Amino acid sequence: MSEQVKKPIGITETILRDAHQSLIATRMPTDYMLPILDKMDKVGYHSVECWGGATFDASLRFLKEDPWDRLRKIKAGLKNTKLQMLFRGQNILGYRHYADDVVTYFVQKSIANGIDIIRIFDCFNDLRNLECAVTAANKEKGHAQVALSYTLGDAYTMDYWMKMSKEIEAMGANSICIKDMAGLLLPYKATELITAMKSATDLPIQLHTHYTSGVAGMTYMKAIEAGASVIDCAMSPLAMGTSQPATEVMVETFKDTPYDTGYDQNLLAEIADYFRPFRDECLANGLLNPKVMGVDIKTLLYQVPGGMLSNMVSQLKEQNAEDKYYEVLQEIPRVRQDLGEPPLVTPSSQIVGTQAVFNVLMGERYKMATKETQDVLHGKYGQTIKPFDAEVQKKVIGDDVPITCRPADLIPNELEKIESEMKEWKQQDEDVLSYALFPQVAIDFFKYRQAQQEKVDMTQADTQNAAYPV
Repeated sequence: MSEQVKKPIGITETILRDAHQSLIATRMPTDYMLPILDKMDKVGYHSVECWGGATFDASLRFLKEDPWDRLRKIKAGLKNTKLQMLFRGQNILGYRHYADDVVTYFVQKSIANGIDIIRIFDCFNDLRNLECAVTAANKEKGHAQVALSYTLGDAYTMDYWMKMSKEIEAMGANSICIKDMAGLLLPYKATELITAMKSATDLPIQLHTHYTSGVAGMTYMKAIEAGASVIDCAMSPLAMGTSQPATEVMVETFKDTPYDTGYDQNLLAEIADYFRPFRDECLANGLLNPKVMGVDIKTLLYQVPGGMLSNMVSQLKEQNAEDKYYEVLQEIPRVRQDLGEPPLVTPSSQIVGTQAVFNVLMGERYKMATKETQDVLHGKYGQTIKPFDAEVQKKVIGDDVPITCRPADLIPNELEKIESEMKEWKQQDEDVLSYALFPQVAIDFFKYRQAQQEKVDMTQADTQNAAYPV
């Protein structure tokens, strides 16, 4: 019985970030989130993931919202709950590597505006690309969680995961997350993985997965039994499918066990009731496609994340080549091998998927290589677990000598230059970072913001003129 004395597990709630990113392309507006925050704050979550990932881009580009303003408003509503974000290492929330001064400043401003836990990952699991962000988070007294992108392949042995765990602890991280973006981690493999990692590190281990392949709930159960302390879940209206297991289901699963969360199901039911009409509205207007709500066992066969599959389908549709779907699916693992067998997660998933489409449509492999594929083979994204295929590398980059250092070592400080480029639009320090990540999208948003402010000013002036006729 003494072996069963365990701490209650924690749950990171994802409905304000990954759940709607996975199911409805990150389109939940801030104003929809705010009224329910008071109830969410009473649950006792380990944390609420509410920022980072694709939310930054989507807020500016599609919702015409300031992501920094969203963060401040959520912080005001979740006074007793830790806020968490997803951070792509040296890529921050963009798609290229940024200079260290930009990464450091972004971490500083994220924590200053309300983030408590920064989950930092790299698409190659190249820990050199995480060092700057971890150091910055520690300096700002934030919680630096390093996420390892989980994937399959003969190079990804238990020794590999144990070695990485030790290095993450040595780096100064506060916890480790296993980031299973494609739902590839099977229940008994989770037992083996967590047990191995726990033998190599004293850091707390959190598990993040998606329901895409249908095994996530069972995987969570075995992971908790093996010693994981926190799991990522989503409130039931936006759970399952390509999202996470449902919060209420996992709370009930561990009730009256040594892992009992102690969360109130009646309170969770009220929160679910709040989000259900939004889910129904998204189903009605087509934003939520019923296809992403089911189980796709092909995920396990091809090891392709759900978002990558949908991206590939739309690329083939644009080229009137939907009949090439299965050819491209078979080409993806080959391209992944050529590029050093990286995990498939943003942005490596898009790079591998798009190159596979090109290879099939061109009728000759690497006849045309995307700029991103060239950059990977030049070493500009970092080091993969295996060497690149020498023939493919030669065909794509010729006699160029690839870099072997940390890519950001070759990027001079750029914050000053970025600020001088956009100073006419700057209304807050954070605007510099919005521009740094998405220059054109940010400028479009700044113009929209200015037009809205001028509209308000004009309305106020009209009101005053009406009240005080000259």
